[in-house]
Amino acid sequence: MIKGVNSAPTKASLSPKKASAKGALNLEKPQIEVSDLTNPNVHITVLLDEAVQALAIKADGVYVDGTFGRGGHSRKILEQLGTNGRLIAFDRDLKAIESSKEITDPRFSMVHSHFAGMQAELREMGVLKVDGILLDLGISSPQIDEASRGFSFRYDAPLDMRMDQSSGQTAAEFLAATTEQHLAEVIKNYGEERFAKQIARAIITERNDGRAITTTGQLAKVVAGAVTRFEPGQNPATRTFQALRIHVNQELEELTLTMPQCLALLAPQGRLAVISFHSLEDRIVKQFIRDQANRDDLPANFPVRAADLPQPKLQSVGKTIKPSAKEVKANPRSRSAVLRVAERTNVA
Repeated sequence: MIKGVNSAPTKASLSPKKASAKGALNLEKPQIEVSDLTNPNVHITVLLDEAVQALAIKADGVYVDGTFGRGGHSRKILEQLGTNGRLIAFDRDLKAIESSKEITDPRFSMVHSHFAGMQAELREMGVLKVDGILLDLGISSPQIDEASRGFSFRYDAPLDMRMDQSSGQTAAEFLAATTEQHLAEVIKNYGEERFAKQIARAIITERNDGRAITTTGQLAKVVAGAVTRFEPGQNPATRTFQALRIHVNQELEELTLTMPQCLALLAPQGRLAVISFHSLEDRIVKQFIRDQANRDDLPANFPVRAADLPQPKLQSVGKTIKPSAKEVKANPRSRSAVLRVAERTNVA
């Protein structure tokens, strides 16, 4: 089942707390669905076994794969489902939708949507509760490695950056219309770039001089001229490309809107597993699970019986999981992955 959803998630506040440079994303290296760099036709899913195991699959359960990608997690989940089990996958990338057609399993349904539309889409399908949800965040290697998508400064290509190629504003269109102040905020908040003001000024100056920035090569060149210091081995445009991609696709806003939906959709003992690839998105996941697991927000020394304290709706399961040294060696882009797992309690 394939549906098209053109509406974008509602925007949230553009002010995530500053994260450490150590936790920031390197656009060219750590990402979700990792390809063997020696063979671009082979795609290896990060934390495949760990993520599916974290869901504690029930044979007759209903599960959601929030980002189908090229289907690595979905296929693994289907292997563990029984005849009466069901898997519903989401993705807004048209290439992922096309790839999903390879799965002809009657237990599988595909929905063309950002996962912030999850609850509404499932409701239309008559699904009100599920036994597990897997969210695989960020951008995939196939998206990075396809020059025409405009995600990478390794190629000179149209500056697109949309995960859903059928709708929304491209990065080039954003740069053509934005103000210098807004652009600087985007680059600082989403790219954690200390030269955000200088980069924004250079981009707007280039635009105002009649040289609209429409390709990745143009953008990388302008940014390189504005960044005077950068990390060894890192392209000076890395953080700016990350920031524009996150903004164009509203990635953090979408995640913020999705987490409460996951809570509402999970049946008791249902599992939530989230794979993050940089500190900005991981912080949202970590804080949401912590807030739902520790709901005692009453003032200190407030007179209340223990039995009357707010009860947790989620409980964290185990410690954070990261790729093994073996996986990182085989797939360098997996090295920043972090898997967090939580379980729904019986509290309504």
